[in-house]
This record gives sequence, structure tokens and C-alpha cells, in this order.
Amino acid sequence: MSYLVLARKYRPRNFTEMVGQEHVVQALTNALVQQRLHHAYLFTGTRGVGKTTVSRILAKSLNCQGVDGQGGITAQPCGVCQACRDIDTGRFVDYTELDAASNRGVEEVQSLLEQAVYKPVQGRFKVFMIDEVHMLTNTAFNAMLKTLEEPPEYLKFVLATTDPQKVPVTVLSRCLQFNLRPMAPETIFEHLTKVMQQEGLPAEPLALRLLARAARGSMRDGLSLTDQAIAFGAGQLQEASVRLMLGSVDTSHVFGLIDALARTDASAVLEICETLRVNGLSAASTLEEMSMMLQRMAVLQAVPSSAAESDDPDAAEILRLAQAMSADETQLLYSLCLYGRAELGLAPDEYAALIMVLLRLFAFKPKAEPTSVQTGVAQKKTLAPPPERVPPSAAPATAIAAVAQPNAVPLAIPAPVQVQTLEVRQASEPTQRSAARTHQPTAEGDFWTDTVRALIQSQAINALVRELALQSELVGRDTDQWQLRIESESLSQGAARERLQTALQGAGHNVKLVIEIGRVNDSPAQRNAAVQAQRQKAAEDLIQNDPMVQSLMRDFDAKIVPGSIKPI
Repeated sequence: MSYLVLARKYRPRNFTEMVGQEHVVQALTNALVQQRLHHAYLFTGTRGVGKTTVSRILAKSLNCQGVDGQGGITAQPCGVCQACRDIDTGRFVDYTELDAASNRGVEEVQSLLEQAVYKPVQGRFKVFMIDEVHMLTNTAFNAMLKTLEEPPEYLKFVLATTDPQKVPVTVLSRCLQFNLRPMAPETIFEHLTKVMQQEGLPAEPLALRLLARAARGSMRDGLSLTDQAIAFGAGQLQEASVRLMLGSVDTSHVFGLIDALARTDASAVLEICETLRVNGLSAASTLEEMSMMLQRMAVLQAVPSSAAESDDPDAAEILRLAQAMSADETQLLYSLCLYGRAELGLAPDEYAALIMVLLRLFAFKPKAEPTSVQTGVAQKKTLAPPPERVPPSAAPATAIAAVAQPNAVPLAIPAPVQVQTLEVRQASEPTQRSAARTHQPTAEGDFWTDTVRALIQSQAINALVRELALQSELVGRDTDQWQLRIESESLSQGAARERLQTALQGAGHNVKLVIEIGRVNDSPAQRNAAVQAQRQKAAEDLIQNDPMVQSLMRDFDAKIVPGSIKPI
């Protein structure tokens, strides 16, 4: 007997076997139970989520004759009557499947519609299923409109498509539409686990998780990849063999890279990248794996309680890295990994491009102590001062902080805390020296600040390009060329400069950008810092001069908690 692939062997044959599409199953089940049947159904969704499967189950539900041959329309087809068995095997004369990808002309559609005038031969209903219906020509769509709107009572249309945007609205309005969602990796993992148990094959959970993630929301792809992995592993599913088959990067390499980046250890980054090169592991896969890990780290940083809810074996290491890397660095590295994947194809060597993407994080960290070029290891960062303990006698200071911040929650007296290495960062001011320098406004600075603000508001620039625009100073311009000056050479990379130039051209400034390195005296970032400093000073003066605050300080020997006053 020939081997039947898992995707066909475990295709659901009734609604109870459907996985991950409960919203569609519930609607169709209720409609069948209540006999509220529409004449045309449209199932949309990506590949391998069950569109054709639902169509066949619906056809069986409409034509099931029951075990005793006396059954009627049902939401639970028996699967053993002649109609059910013939539909499963594709031999039911009253169920017709048309592949619109290869039969897209008006002749094929007219040939199908000619059968609509004849009543069912064997079943209760005729069911016309048109797969990839968006591939039909406009003439073919027009030919079926009238029959689709008012078909005979014994005829049901079932349409399926992966691209509903290409289906004319005249067709959409005649159909009851259901959107089949992509499967969650956890749903695919659970189903693959059951399939392996039924097959009696040993499978490591981590191997199945890799396959579930590689399926990209498609249950059919997950089962097909499992078939391939079984053949690759000689009947066994092991994590190592599945990783080798998929070209996935071992999580230990990904964790090592993130840990090295958190420690600012450039030599460790280079060493791991060389290991990836020697083993022939994909640079794109590395950035993809890092993006997923960083996303989970960001979730833990935002919601620490979510760590207790995970039974993933990688959860402990992800939690450790989430605590080792600051939240803003996690977000920046996530963006670098996403944008870096697009840059890999532009570089002559993808591993060199991978190294540049990872080292870019170091370039945008705030300047601390000088980095040793010979060793590649950064010097120890300056420790931020520990939080000041508030003595019981200074309790009114909490009330003063609340006056400065009406929406703030009054703080309790803090318990002793462990001093940690802190790194003060601002999203739009990675270079504090430039922001703190005395601002010297210029006419060109006014023009450049207004231009950059317009680009940001229109979302024409983001990430590194936005940082380049904010940190640069316009020192000269003519009709076809503008000259910018920046202090950080890392901002002058060709990709960022070209994207900024493209954004300016899109805003109506058809100029070429020339960038030089030097002292910056009037950048949008400096102006933002100056405005923020003025607002901060105004807020502090307002609190210091408030009669109620002065009364508290005089009568209760209260003190204003340093750093508690924030402008709102």
C-alpha cells in the first residue's frame, strides 16, 4: 500500500476534528442545526488553514444520509454513508471542485453553470466549490453573478480564496464570508504532538516547537514539514536534526549574542558570528531568532508577572537576559534586527552584514568611558547614584511630589534596594554632550528644525534615519545641495543618509545631502533639549514658589525629593 502523507491522512473529516477555527465551526454548526442555510459561502485565509476542508465537511453535512440511510441535514456527518465516503474520496457526482487557478476563463465557468439547471443525481444538494476564486477573469465573474445571486434551491456555492481583495464586491455582497485565521504556533504544536502519538513515533517537544514555528500559521505546512523531518531523522524527530533540516540557529548562539550585546562585549559577538559562519548557519535566521527572543524579553520587561505563566524551557534564560538588558536597548536592538534582515542581501558577505548590524548597537549607546580598541572590551560604566532613602520625618516630601505630578501615585517609604549598574538614555538624544552644550540658534537651524518636524509628523522617517535628522545641523544649502554636520560618525552610514535624502525628496526638497563630521551647535535635538530644560526649570520654580509648598517646608521641615518634579 502506498504511503499517505500526514497532511492528507489527518485532514479533518468533521467539524469536531477542525483545529484552530472555532469561530467558523461554531457559526456553521449553528446554521446547520437551525436549518438557516445560505446559498453561497466564501472562505478566506492563507494557505493550509482549512478552506477546502471546511468546504468538504459542509458538503457532507448537507448530503449525509446517516448510518441507517434515513438521515438529514446535520452538523455531525456520519462519515460512513455513501455520500460521506464519496465526498472524502472525490467521487461524489453532486460535489464539484473547480480550480480557478487553472480554469479561470469564462468557458470553464459557463460549463460549470450549465450543470446548475439539473437537480442532484445522488445527493440532497449540488455543491459547487471554486478554489482560488480570485483568479477568475472579470468576464468569468460577470457570467456567474446572476446564478450566484439567485441559484436553485438545491444548489450551494462555496468559494475559497487566499486574496479576497481581488474578488469583486459584487461577488462578496452575494456571499456569507468567513475568514479562517492563521494557526498559532502553540495550536500547531499541540496538534503535531497528537499526530506523533497516533503515529507511534518518538518526537522531542523542542523539535515539534521548531516545526510549529516554521509552519508560519499553516497546519498543512506544519504536517508537511513533519513528514520531511521524519524522513530526515530516519523515523525520529530530534531537535538537532530538525534544526539542521530547517537551517535554524541554535538558541544557545542567539542567547550568547544577546548576552554579549548586553555586556558590551564586542569580541564575544565576533566570536559567535565566526562560529555561525563556520557551521554555515543562516545570518537571516539568526536575526529572525533574535527578534523573537527580544520580543519575549520586551514582554517580560513590561509585564514581569508573565514569566510565571510560561513553561517554555527557554523562559529562565529569557528572563535573565530581560533583567540584564535595559528596556530601551531591547527595543533598539529589536529594530536593528528587523531592519538588518533587509540589509543582508545588499552586502557582498551576509556574515559581515550580520556583524555590522549587531555592532551598530554599540555605536548608539551613550558615551561612557573610552573603549579599548586592542581588546574590544568596553571599560566599566559609571554607576548611577543609589536611590535616596526618605527618612520618616520627611514624609511630607511625598505630598510635595504629588503636587508636582497630580497624576502620580504617592510612593511608600522605599525598602533597601540593591545598587545596580544603570545607564541613562533618551530615545532622541543618544549623545548627552551635544544636548547639554549651550544652544546657539541660527536661521538655518530654524529651517532645518521645521523640516525635520514635518518629516517626523508625516512618519516619513523613523529609527536610525530619524536619529540622523535630529542630531545633525544644517550648515549650508543651495538649490541642489544641502550640507549637514554631525558629531557621531556612526550616524553617517550610507543607508541612513540615502533614506533621509529620499524622505526629503518625497517632501519636495530635491536636493543631494553632503554630511561632514564636526562640532554641532544647532541641531533639532539640542533645541528639544533646550525647550525641555526651560519647561523643567519653570516647573521647579512653580513648586518652589508655591505658598503651600513653602508652608510645608517651613512648618514640617519638609524637603522636595530630588528629581520628583516633572513638567506635565
